[in-house]
Amino acid sequence: MSQQNDPQPQGDGPNPWVKQLMIWGGIFLALLLVVTMFSNAGQTNGAAIRYSDFRAAVAEGEVQEVQMGAELITGTLKNGEAFTTVPVPNDVEITKLMEDNDVRFTGKQREGQNVLLFILLNSLPFLLILGIAFFALRQAQKGGGAGGAMGFGKSKAKLLTERSGKVTFDDVAGIDEAREELQEIVEFLRDPQRFSKLGGQIPKGALLVGSPGTGKTLLARAIAGEAGVPFFTISGSDFVEMFVGVGASRVRDMFEQAKKNAPCIVFIDEIDAVGRSRGNGLGNSNDEREQTLNQLLVEMDGFEANEGIIIIAATNRPDVLDPALLRPGRFDRQVVVPIPDIDGREKILGVHMKKVPLAPDVNPRVIARGTPGFSGADLANLVNEAALLAARRNKRLVAMQEFEDAKDKVMMGAERRSMVMTDDEKKMTAYHEAGHAIVSVFEPASDPIHKATIIPRGRALGMVMRLPERDSYSYHRDKMHANLSVSMGGRVAEEIIFGHDKVSSGASSDIQYATNLARSMVTQWGMSDKLGPLQYEEQSDGYLGMGAAQRTFRSGETNQLIDSEIKGLVEGAHQRATDILKTNEDQLHLLAQALLEYETLTGDEIKALLDNGKIERPDAPRGVTVPPQVRGSTIPKAGKRFGKGDEAPQGA
Repeated sequence: MSQQNDPQPQGDGPNPWVKQLMIWGGIFLALLLVVTMFSNAGQTNGAAIRYSDFRAAVAEGEVQEVQMGAELITGTLKNGEAFTTVPVPNDVEITKLMEDNDVRFTGKQREGQNVLLFILLNSLPFLLILGIAFFALRQAQKGGGAGGAMGFGKSKAKLLTERSGKVTFDDVAGIDEAREELQEIVEFLRDPQRFSKLGGQIPKGALLVGSPGTGKTLLARAIAGEAGVPFFTISGSDFVEMFVGVGASRVRDMFEQAKKNAPCIVFIDEIDAVGRSRGNGLGNSNDEREQTLNQLLVEMDGFEANEGIIIIAATNRPDVLDPALLRPGRFDRQVVVPIPDIDGREKILGVHMKKVPLAPDVNPRVIARGTPGFSGADLANLVNEAALLAARRNKRLVAMQEFEDAKDKVMMGAERRSMVMTDDEKKMTAYHEAGHAIVSVFEPASDPIHKATIIPRGRALGMVMRLPERDSYSYHRDKMHANLSVSMGGRVAEEIIFGHDKVSSGASSDIQYATNLARSMVTQWGMSDKLGPLQYEEQSDGYLGMGAAQRTFRSGETNQLIDSEIKGLVEGAHQRATDILKTNEDQLHLLAQALLEYETLTGDEIKALLDNGKIERPDAPRGVTVPPQVRGSTIPKAGKRFGKGDEAPQGA
């Protein structure tokens, strides 16, 4: 699956930064205009003098020219200085005085007051304050709708076109069945009359169901890219607002926009945010989310026909959706987008590796075989991590070693080589991980070992990674018992080597895993002989959260029996691990010493060590330091647990 850059929505106007700059520039210019007007309003030409001083200057012959106004007298002295003064009413002698002293004087016409300018000057500050308040309110409410301060009910759906980025089915790999099932929608959008002339109707909606990262959104974009029609995208959470009725208004507005652009596709991501079953929430039947869902149901299949509008929605929690959404006429089809199998993973890796310069030794099939359970997003992340590792190591090409290291980082966490551990802690970690590995080797139903390490990774001090030889779609009872035994192997190894009082807390996650597995075997999968094939807990993906177990009503005696059966399964696994490790204590010492020597061993190296008593590694010619009690002992063959030929996971 290829990850393309999201196309930019069309018709949104200029860049947001340009808009912000224009707004603040306008506010600055308005403030500058106000300051300039008020400063000019009080500005006069020349120095202001008293009227008596003006008369004295005229009498002494110091005044050259005067302009007589009804409210202001301006003039110029013979030395070139300008002056102003306010006239005294009824001073009729001033003109004769100026005539006697040869002062040139003229009258000044009374300036008519500009009413519009006066109103503007007095109202501009208030308009400026209102403008700033409106702008602040618009920014605060921009999340409430697309239309500004009063746009709560506007749809937030984005119209994407193929101009800046187009995704087609060539960019979608590993989910062939889902792609083929949606191909009919593409053909309808291209040629609607081909179906309508025979009386057929295209499904109004398709619900994409799958785990996170499997490519549901990418698949919807590919449908729009193949059909060449407008593509509206919106998230389910974008409908719901704190104000009742806003979500329903947004649904109506979205369908109005879609009708104008029909034929088109409307993609609603995470529809479970608005499509939960009605009546299960904390609010009453008139709350915002349920009103939004009701409006969506009406728009999808109400009295008005929405011809040419195809709704595609995505969710990873289909069990919480309202049944009215899933009936024919609304979401007619449920398309499962699964986790890809080995062939699908190989195709997905091929799509993502086109962007990366690869070394000749890179084999996508080997990488796909060693990544069971990876989604398309996980594989894209794996390729990206490998490219980053190669760049960090100053390589021109991304080699197989980078992919293996990236896989270890993704699956087990980053190495914490800077973590300081004492020799005793390293030794206990080595025996703990060796205990897991030895039990895994001698449990026939266990998955083969991929890698064992005592280098701290993530939150673990050490780790034994097992990978299945092929994709598994169900688990059998013998494999579950094997997994229980392997999980107890680390704790048992500590008890055997260091004694009961020296057992550490390092097995806490192992105990948690074993307890949860045993509980599922007893309460959900009917694998208890005493309780029989009955379900006592049901898996719930609803309000309790993904993967939570919801306890059904049962008596106290049944609860005691369930706890007793869970304890029996875990203790039985502990006993089997004890028997295996005591029988093969020499191999336990051998493998622990090898882990202390090399820190990390691949599955092939562990196989060689237990088969031949040594490891052939070119970069470490010293070999394994074998403890005295192991030297000369006979090591049984254990290669049968490491897969068949090239099907075994490849070490890094």
